[in-house]
Amino acid sequence: MDRRFSLRDTLIKLLKFLLGSIRDLAPIIAVVLFFQLVVLQQPLPNVGQLLMGVVFVLLGLTFFIHGLEQGLFPIGESMAHAFARKGSAPWLLIFAFALGFGTTVAEPALIAVAAEAAKVAANGNLIEASQASQASYANGLRMSVALSVGIAILLGVLRILKGWPVQWFIIGGYIMVVIMTAFAPEEIIGIAYDSGGVTTSTITVPLVTALGVGLASSIKGRNPMIDGFGLIALASLTPMIFVMAYGMIVL
Repeated sequence: MDRRFSLRDTLIKLLKFLLGSIRDLAPIIAVVLFFQLVVLQQPLPNVGQLLMGVVFVLLGLTFFIHGLEQGLFPIGESMAHAFARKGSAPWLLIFAFALGFGTTVAEPALIAVAAEAAKVAANGNLIEASQASQASYANGLRMSVALSVGIAILLGVLRILKGWPVQWFIIGGYIMVVIMTAFAPEEIIGIAYDSGGVTTSTITVPLVTALGVGLASSIKGRNPMIDGFGLIALASLTPMIFVMAYGMIVL
């Protein structure tokens, strides 16, 4: 009986998420159809393939959101509560760094951007055109970004523990970005700025957000709304600094 009710509840939730995914994607589909059929006045190419792709996107988005609710958010919050109860700040900071580093290394968007940046660098004769050089450049870029996000999450958790205001970290960080932009190679600046965006994607955001909110909820005197958020902003900021530094060293 319990299993049947659990299965029914899961199906109901999946249906709700599916309807939400349809609602979220409807404006995008409407814009594409309007410009394709009304402005460009051209028929849709490969209609069957496009419909299949839309179905896959809807299903993928639905299962992803359901997975976040069922898995990533609860595990992030539960580990934050557990570390807070344990009262071991060094282990918490080590976990924060490892979480930021590990989730960023596995970020699909970062892998794609790093590989594309390596190809462009090779075509522009900035690095050798060999596979080994491109792989080394892409891996170095990924490791630089992952290291920066690990440090950002560590600083963010330390900020929550100490109750420091987040705006000073953000203001100071962007001042450093502006200064480094004046000295970094032009070829790396655009990649550095984009790296801040691709790090905060499908894997990193849910776990880091759950960690911050869970930790702020577990510490007496901390407000989850004030102290629990801001980790993602730091994770977006530090890659710009580290990638420009990487460019200064490599290029």
